[in-house]
Amino acid sequence: MKSNSLFIASRERHAGSLAISFGLMTLLHQQFEKVAFFCPVVETSKDPDCLFMQSVFDLPQSIHEMTGFTLDKVISLLSEGRKHELYEQLIAQYQELLQQYDFVLVQGMELSRSASTIDFDLNLNLAKHFDAAFVPVLNAKDKTQDDVNKDIEMELHSANDEGIKPFAVFANQAQFPIDDSTQIHTVKDSLIFYLPYLPDLNTPTVKETYEALSGRLLLNDQVPLTRLVKRPVVAAMTTENYLGRVQEGDLIIVPGDRTDILTASVMSLYSRHLPNISGIMLTGGLVPSPIIMALLSGYQGLEIPLISVMTDTYPTAMKAHEVRAQLFSDNEQKNHLVLSLFDQYVHKECLLEKLVQPKAEVTTPMMFEYRLFEKAKQSLQTIVLPEANDERILKACEILLQRKVVRPILLGKPEEIAYRCNLLGIKLDGVEIIDHEESEWKAEFIQSFYELRKHKGMTLDLARDSISHVSYFATMMVHLGYADGMVSGATHTTADTVRPALQVIKTSPGTKLVSSVFFMCFDTRVLIYGDCAVNQHPDAEQLSEIAISSADTAMHFGIQPKVAMLSYSTGDSGHGDEVDKVRQAAQMAKQRRPDLTIEGPLQYDAAIDAEVARQKMPNSDVAGQATVFIFPDLNTGNNTYKAVQRASGAIAIGPVLQGLNKPVNDLSRGCTVDDVVNTVAITAIQAQQMQAQQQESAS
Repeated sequence: MKSNSLFIASRERHAGSLAISFGLMTLLHQQFEKVAFFCPVVETSKDPDCLFMQSVFDLPQSIHEMTGFTLDKVISLLSEGRKHELYEQLIAQYQELLQQYDFVLVQGMELSRSASTIDFDLNLNLAKHFDAAFVPVLNAKDKTQDDVNKDIEMELHSANDEGIKPFAVFANQAQFPIDDSTQIHTVKDSLIFYLPYLPDLNTPTVKETYEALSGRLLLNDQVPLTRLVKRPVVAAMTTENYLGRVQEGDLIIVPGDRTDILTASVMSLYSRHLPNISGIMLTGGLVPSPIIMALLSGYQGLEIPLISVMTDTYPTAMKAHEVRAQLFSDNEQKNHLVLSLFDQYVHKECLLEKLVQPKAEVTTPMMFEYRLFEKAKQSLQTIVLPEANDERILKACEILLQRKVVRPILLGKPEEIAYRCNLLGIKLDGVEIIDHEESEWKAEFIQSFYELRKHKGMTLDLARDSISHVSYFATMMVHLGYADGMVSGATHTTADTVRPALQVIKTSPGTKLVSSVFFMCFDTRVLIYGDCAVNQHPDAEQLSEIAISSADTAMHFGIQPKVAMLSYSTGDSGHGDEVDKVRQAAQMAKQRRPDLTIEGPLQYDAAIDAEVARQKMPNSDVAGQATVFIFPDLNTGNNTYKAVQRASGAIAIGPVLQGLNKPVNDLSRGCTVDDVVNTVAITAIQAQQMQAQQQESAS
């Protein structure tokens, strides 16, 4: 029997139930439109796990709807012999969620000193009464594989005694080798997943430490608190002896009146020969004098937390050592680490086939991103990112490495990139970094570019100057097969990205025009808008080619193309140069590609709204159900996509270039880290598609 709910629970403390819930919630959101999160028993009414889920997934539930009873209330009801009332109310709240949502993920109570006063397994009882698929989470840390397997057997036996068959078991934080992550493990028909222990995931950040010690931020209260605290270290030596003992990721704990240690620590951040500390904690409630604070505030871009705590030095150090790692919604590095574990060690297909399938065919932004990642992973492509001087690119590169979406290449000086990564707390272990100024490929690229453009008056000196620019160097990498695709534009203009591609890579066979589309991700569907970035005043023939290219792009990304050629008139209701151009373009596109569903001219409301379509064009296969929107000119398209994006809250991914012989994509200079990640994934999928077409043509 398939389930539309899961009940996550652990018998042990610190098993990492939230990480498992987070991974499963991400997976569920990639399949279902509406997913609820429910904690029937919580320690406090403002449960941190519920707050985390609410923030990360932007859940419409209130905290009250996400939680049942506090543990104190549960113990009170049980002591008064009101167990039936407890179950009745929790079941009613759970059933209400089932009625409102496509899927409900329940997270049971984690064992604590208070919970140990309950003399039966409340989680198992609730899972049975909820009739939810049960998912135990085991803490495998510091255990052998034999010990963990025995724990799994005991868990299955306990569940069986209660009449429950576990859906899956997660053995989390395993420190023994997990031999084959592609092998499906089962015990008594229950799926078994072993997730390895990751030190970074289990290392607290400055935020956890800062909050545990009730700290107060000095100087910059907007400083990032996501750096990992590898060691809390008391600085009690002279400056020269102290600096020689500092290690990467140390949290420096020092009395607030030790201005020598304080200023030396801040200065060390700007040295390329000293480790990067995670933060400075000033003890005893002592704050440096105004002149020292003025000196420190003069350091531009100081992004190391300076924290004041009231406790003395050694009690502070002892408490800092006891802080446990947590997940926070604003710590994307840790969150992507959890998701990378699920990507590698959890067989999603096996889980999903045992769940109730979505009733409606919807595509949420998270579903679309999931499909991008899964498709990109099928054949890893090498994508060059020439703007390694931008921190958004570096952060995106870390995510791409963690999630194993592509093989990224960065252009720049390795020592500069390493220094920048250290300042930002980013790990790019294993990424290929190429210094384009010193590369052994430089001479080859200069000669090749000269040969390509000499009929246009190119000289060797001009070719040498061009290849010194990262955009041209990266484009030549793609052209000559050293990379499968390129993504740029975070710090360069669209012209800087597109011009080299047009000069070197050129258009694909049968295509005369390079154009662009945006993937517009709404709450329940993804639409394509084109051309909103490249062609200013396309004529009818160019407009028809944009329509065909956009329809093909839609198909490549799993969107059934129903193409609306937009104008200020619908059907035969209006005339004029602009509407006639669109009418002619639609006719030309239909003639060239009779396999496509194309309609035009259409007004935007008639293209997207079924009710309006019934009035204006009732017999159309496109009106009211369009998925691809082709705008008559750049001015209309660019303004419309931005207006729709801002008014609706839609996520706009792009511009994605189409028509090139090899994939090169442009970023907006206002792009986010997620924009970079998604654009790189799209570029990888384009590269896969082009390679498949080339192989098909060759055969």
